[in-house]
Amino acid sequence: MARTSAAPKKPARSAQTDAPQQRPLPPNPPSAPSKELHVFPNPAPERDYVIQFQVPEFTCHCPLTGQPDFAHFTIDMVADQLCVELKSLKMYMWSFRHEGAFHEKVTNDILSTIVATTKPRYARITARWYVRGGIYTNVVAEHRKKGWKGDTIIPAPHLPTATGL
Repeated sequence: MARTSAAPKKPARSAQTDAPQQRPLPPNPPSAPSKELHVFPNPAPERDYVIQFQVPEFTCHCPLTGQPDFAHFTIDMVADQLCVELKSLKMYMWSFRHEGAFHEKVTNDILSTIVATTKPRYARITARWYVRGGIYTNVVAEHRKKGWKGDTIIPAPHLPTATGL
């Protein structure tokens, strides 16, 4: 029996030139931070399930010294009708890079934006800030939708002791 293989598809060509057509630039190019979060419909709104995002390279600036601050953010959420679109979350987190913000404020601001945009059943942000002045700071902020009973087994984050070694 002879095997047949499909020839690889060639990119679409422009009628005016023989160059491949490029897709149009998106409204928020990947090289630009944005304060706008995009959403999509929850594919399983009938059940509770946890979506977790890890953002290990978050940066902003200390509002007092102007020095850079670095953190590892973990975002846990139980969506209701809407989910956060990943690329827009990346651009949103990037938008803090040149802003001055106290750890507590920026963590709560991010939670407030996610809650306002997606109206989740539950959301928790755990921000593990890297050492500054010999002190590690962890900020945990939560939101529970009014009336949502939820699963009491959403564990609080276990944060290991941080060391500089």
